[in-house]
Amino acid sequence: MTRKILVVDDEPQIRKFLRISLGANGYGVIEAENGAQGIAGVRDTAPDLLILDLGLPDLDGQEVITAVRQFSELPIIVLSVRSQEFDKVEALERGANDYVVKPFGVAELIARVRAALRPRSPRDAAEAVVIGPVQIDLVRRIVTRSGGEVRLSKKEWELLAFFAHHPDHVLTHKHILKEVWGPAHVDDTAYLRVYVNQLRQKLEDDPSQPRLIVTDPGVGYRLKRQD
Repeated sequence: MTRKILVVDDEPQIRKFLRISLGANGYGVIEAENGAQGIAGVRDTAPDLLILDLGLPDLDGQEVITAVRQFSELPIIVLSVRSQEFDKVEALERGANDYVVKPFGVAELIARVRAALRPRSPRDAAEAVVIGPVQIDLVRRIVTRSGGEVRLSKKEWELLAFFAHHPDHVLTHKHILKEVWGPAHVDDTAYLRVYVNQLRQKLEDDPSQPRLIVTDPGVGYRLKRQD
């Protein structure tokens, strides 16, 4: 079955480019040129994924994210010229799954689309997540790397398990801190950085160039599954 992607962008040339690029990779494309059309398109056409510009003529794209999240959990990838950390964090906090800055590479965008569309059924997520040589057993609370068990502290496990429940999803610092440490710690980003570094030391082939837990500078982290 062809996966349907709704593209909401007011620039006809961008919509055409995405229609050709996504179509060449086997996706069906539905187009909308403003926020109201985009919200209606999600309701009426039930797309598998939404690619959303922020600079729309009628509504700010941030408002579109909030509106869509009132009735749908479909993956949302923001595709915008806005590159400030504030815009990225706001979009992710409102419920976007990913954020790509224009100008963008087609290969990168297609990789992000594929990641966002990977199946994430509750049953699968409750059992295990496998990323290269690392296996995270969320039922037995066991982590192995190349077959050998990795010993984690209680808080390291809680942090890794939170990542594992949201693979390929950019998680903001505040979101992670709130869910893992509690609302009183949402500003303790230095504390979070320490624990992420500890996990990288135990799980990455080269902790200085992480491929498993990757950083979106100033925004947050992503547990990245291999393509």
